[in-house]
Amino acid sequence: MASRVRRAKGAVDRAVRDDRPIADRLAEIRKVAGEGPDADPELLLRTLSDSEPTLRQAAAWGLGALKEVRARTALEASLHDPVPGVRAAAAQALGLIGRPESREPLERALDDPHSGVRSLSAWALWSVGDDRTLPLLLKHRRDIESNVRLWIATVLGRLGGPTAYAALLEMLSDSSDRVRRQAVLSVGRFDHEGVAEVVRPFLTDPARRVRIAAAVVLGRKRDLASVEVLMERLQLDEPWVRPSILVALGRIGDPRAAAAVAPSVDDRAAWMRVCAIRALAEMRAPGAAEAIRPHLTDPAWSVRGSAAEMLGIVGDASDLGRLRERLEDPHPWPRRGAIYALALLDLTEAAPRIREELRHPTPEVRLAAVWALGRLRDDGAREALVTMLRQLHPSGGAGESFAEGDGAVRLISDAPSRLFDTAIQAIGRLRTGDGDVLVARALSESRAALDDDDLERLARLPGVEVPPGGVPPTLGQLFEAAWPAATDEDELGC
Repeated sequence: MASRVRRAKGAVDRAVRDDRPIADRLAEIRKVAGEGPDADPELLLRTLSDSEPTLRQAAAWGLGALKEVRARTALEASLHDPVPGVRAAAAQALGLIGRPESREPLERALDDPHSGVRSLSAWALWSVGDDRTLPLLLKHRRDIESNVRLWIATVLGRLGGPTAYAALLEMLSDSSDRVRRQAVLSVGRFDHEGVAEVVRPFLTDPARRVRIAAAVVLGRKRDLASVEVLMERLQLDEPWVRPSILVALGRIGDPRAAAAVAPSVDDRAAWMRVCAIRALAEMRAPGAAEAIRPHLTDPAWSVRGSAAEMLGIVGDASDLGRLRERLEDPHPWPRRGAIYALALLDLTEAAPRIREELRHPTPEVRLAAVWALGRLRDDGAREALVTMLRQLHPSGGAGESFAEGDGAVRLISDAPSRLFDTAIQAIGRLRTGDGDVLVARALSESRAALDDDDLERLARLPGVEVPPGGVPPTLGQLFEAAWPAATDEDELGC
């Protein structure tokens, strides 16, 4: 592979001869990029030296999509390409790869004359996340291009520290509402005692995107002092802002807000109904279950799904029949919500039916079923979970989106990337006996496919498993918990 990288580092004027139409070659690049971790990057590496800029740019994008670490030096060389689009794509790819060795080349790219290159270089430095970048970021926080300032604000939020915090406070008064929005979100990443007080005034910022960011931060901070203002804004603000206010009130969890939230459960907009249902459940408002149950048959699948899932928080055993009905819903989202609720309510009677959902074609439903069977300690699912584990790839696959129709808000699912880790967790929660060779062999094979970095990363588990602000275990810890006790290594052929 080193030889491939050296070839790709050659000067751009060493053209690679290929007389096929550009459209055909672009399609070939997209196909390789879509193959995922097992793709051979040779074509993309060669194309970085092509005479056609469109193809060089596409190749850089493809290597970033593959997170191809071995292309790092070739992409760093492409930061000097004569075409700004190629330089920008190379910066973006280096950010997706995220190697610390790329810090200095990306820092130099912050002085690129083209604003798009500077913007994506700043974004890439966010991915690299190195404190040594801070002085240079401070220099560029007044860049003439708002996109550059936006990403500078993003990186400062990730790096943290008093110097970054002070710079962000300055950026809260930026003339661009997009930069102010990001500065509010980045300030919200700090644990300083006065953060909520700094952010509260932005609930009345002239730009709605800034007001949304302020609501998000205050919700995450569970800022009780903002409840009165949030309730007022819920009545006054425009439809685009109100969902974020509902979410914030739910996260803060003050039952005093229940009366202000309750009317939105019957709002004409489905997304408002979703946010209101979740808010009532999260604040454990009196009568929340009674308000939510009628929406199990709502015309919108997103509302049915939220109603089902939230009954897992405020419902009870009497909801078993209602939730079982949602397991027959024609849309996967309500099925997913019902599975989570049945497990959260510890309704073990539903386990055999949930097992059937391990074969559902939608990853979100399978993920919910895997997690639920582990939580319910359903020993009858052991063989099916072990079989599934053998078929899963640690990095998962491409996500999917759910939408109600043209122009609707889209829900983006990353369930495929969470299935492997969740299967390990579920197997560990089952009542495995000493010397369970079936489980041990499957775990041994799965762990052998991972390197030390994989085992040290935080586990990718469903959101219902890890509360907001919570820290999941590492993947290595999941393996340790899942490993059957006293397994004879000779039985495994080790």
